[in-house]
Amino acid sequence: DPLTVAACVKHFAAYGAPQAGRDYSTVDMSERVLRETYLPPYKAAVDAGVETIMTSFNEVDGVPATGSKWLFTDILRKEWGFNGFVVTDYTAINEMVPHGIVANEKEAAELALNAGVDMDMQGGVYNQYVAELIKEGKLTEEQVNTAVRRILESKWNLGLFKDPYLYLDEKREKKILYSQELMDHALESGKRSIVLLKNENNLLPLSKEVKSIALIGPLGDNQIDLLGSWHASGNESKVVTILQGLKEKAPNAKITYVKGTGFGFDGDDSKDEFEAAIEAARNADVVILAVGENYRQNGEAASRSDITLPGVQQELVEEVMKVGKPTVALVGAGRPLDLSWIDANVPAIVNTWHLGTMHGRAVADVLFGDYNPAGKLTITFPRNVGQVPIYYNMKNTGRPFDANNKYTSKYLDVPNTPLYPFGYGLSYTTFEYSGLNISKSSLNMGDEVTISVNVKNSGSRDGEEVVQLYIRDLVGSVTRPVRELKGFEKILLKAGESRTVNFTISTDDLAFYTRNMDFKAEPGDFEVYMGGDSNASLKGTFKIAE
Repeated sequence: DPLTVAACVKHFAAYGAPQAGRDYSTVDMSERVLRETYLPPYKAAVDAGVETIMTSFNEVDGVPATGSKWLFTDILRKEWGFNGFVVTDYTAINEMVPHGIVANEKEAAELALNAGVDMDMQGGVYNQYVAELIKEGKLTEEQVNTAVRRILESKWNLGLFKDPYLYLDEKREKKILYSQELMDHALESGKRSIVLLKNENNLLPLSKEVKSIALIGPLGDNQIDLLGSWHASGNESKVVTILQGLKEKAPNAKITYVKGTGFGFDGDDSKDEFEAAIEAARNADVVILAVGENYRQNGEAASRSDITLPGVQQELVEEVMKVGKPTVALVGAGRPLDLSWIDANVPAIVNTWHLGTMHGRAVADVLFGDYNPAGKLTITFPRNVGQVPIYYNMKNTGRPFDANNKYTSKYLDVPNTPLYPFGYGLSYTTFEYSGLNISKSSLNMGDEVTISVNVKNSGSRDGEEVVQLYIRDLVGSVTRPVRELKGFEKILLKAGESRTVNFTISTDDLAFYTRNMDFKAEPGDFEVYMGGDSNASLKGTFKIAE
């Protein structure tokens, strides 16, 4: 099949947990946290048949991942049964030298191949040193044959032995890329990715009969940055801007665009257009702010110590808000930003991320109500950078928060809670949860329990809701998180419609790594929470019997 691709899971492992949030930096965590939090997504990919896995640059337990036999042989192959090939990230073998785990690149090649790394991406050290290492008895021909066999098997599976140019068809590419079918998919993906964070007094959706709109901000008439980081050969000329999307959706409206300022990147932080932006806001019925980060401020090697809006965009927002017009903030970024001031002062907030080619049309469909937003946050938004790291499945302390007791775990200057919790996202309709039912109050080991809840669309619009199931294990041989997501289902409900949603979980789904690092569930009491985000309040209980 010429449309087949070999999926590559990256980066193995814990690449997203560097100290100080700085790319490539040290990862230092317990084996329990690694296994319970960071490894399960990789394991799921292996179980699904992923063809190849890429090493990460960071170290894990004092050893650069690319040289970790524990990761790539003991866990990946022996525990999980992975049969594909392992490829390094760009020059990762060479980079073990500055890590200080080896003295030179020859030793790095030896360490990597012994760890179970099959392919060296761009480093050249396998080509240069493997034959020599075999002669010295530090590597074997069988190790090389095994690595080569894994790579050749993947090529065979892709049909490259039959036709090495199977995937190189310029005519087919021109026909498929930017075809209407793919653009429809891109638009649908964009709409479904948008998260409505705030909608005070139902400012959204906007009327298509709106007379005038002021679009202000550096993402408003911008193509390249809407593609996001690592957009490779993405064609910026094909990108539908927010300005274009608004014009298509409200053709009779007078739309004035003012960039206002830049992103503070390479000195792009001028205030020269502030007055023009303020004037445009004064003359408009509705103001739309298009702010956030550019593509170079996102992705790899784009770590930031400050997660407020870059440059002077925050000042621009504050000046425009002084005008007092109904205002929507579109926030485009690849990370959670500090939106505390915006949340307190702007009536409607839409988190758009960077949606790619159809960004402008996806945003316009949501703003004008042709699509009812249903996206949910897969990350937690902090109130400020001081709360980072912040996540929903935290553990309690011996001194849990108590507003009336100074000597409990809390901040002096902000609440403990996030600005927007994991799983959060609003809709143009409302949903009510009721009738939580748990099929068994007591389970034996190996049993299953069905947990159901009734969900009603209590608003006036059809809408989608992501129903979420959270569990809390109240007492364990090691401390357990205050909540863990154990199931979710997206449903479409017409206005006024109700539906019962069922989840079935087994005691195996409640397993964790015990004090002795055995992966199993333990007897005891459990709490169940159901709702539309990780703050779900509809509660039930069950237990696993001794």
